Amino acid sequence: MVITDPVSTFYFGLNSFFLMRVSKVITKSGDKGQTGLSDGRRVPKTHIRIQSIGSVDHLNSLLGWTMVVAEGPVKNNLESIQQDLFNLGGELAMPGTDLQLLSDERLLWLEHETEKMNEALPPLNEFILPGGTELSARIHIVRTACRNTERDLVALAELEEDSDLHKVFLNRLSDYLFVLARRVQMDEGSQEIQWDHKK
Repeated sequence: MVITDPVSTFYFGLNSFFLMRVSKVITKSGDKGQTGLSDGRRVPKTHIRIQSIGSVDHLNSLLGWTMVVAEGPVKNNLESIQQDLFNLGGELAMPGTDLQLLSDERLLWLEHETEKMNEALPPLNEFILPGGTELSARIHIVRTACRNTERDLVALAELEEDSDLHKVFLNRLSDYLFVLARRVQMDEGSQEIQWDHKK
């Protein structure tokens, strides 16, 4: 079933797929290892689309865990990215629709913020060891989860149609998180440790 009307898509997709799970947590509809998509399909929970949705959810949860020790603009920016990930997940849950929840402007925002932070950082001469401070270490964990999520969406696109914006957004997001981790570590006065391949 292909839904082309944005209002119907929004109502059917988000209300049926998401709000049902919010208003009634225990539905028992997935007890046999299957779950529903907005196009009416019942698919196994091992389906690559469900795996992709779960990866986005996991990434979003790790962002929330990171925000616990963040504050100010960093926390605000991470929260706005959480909104982006919900939009991305909503699109994944509604295959065959024309509704775009994740905007191209958010991709441009990521690129701009990454370039702005990178200008203040020293050039990299070698790989750096993830860590530094509590916040920068958590951001590095989120960055690796973002790469895992990107790989799941690449696998999805090999089997089913999916928006190119999803993969590009996650690729830029991982770059953003890497630069953010470096910037946070510098701002908090912790020195970067480079990979010593001679050890």
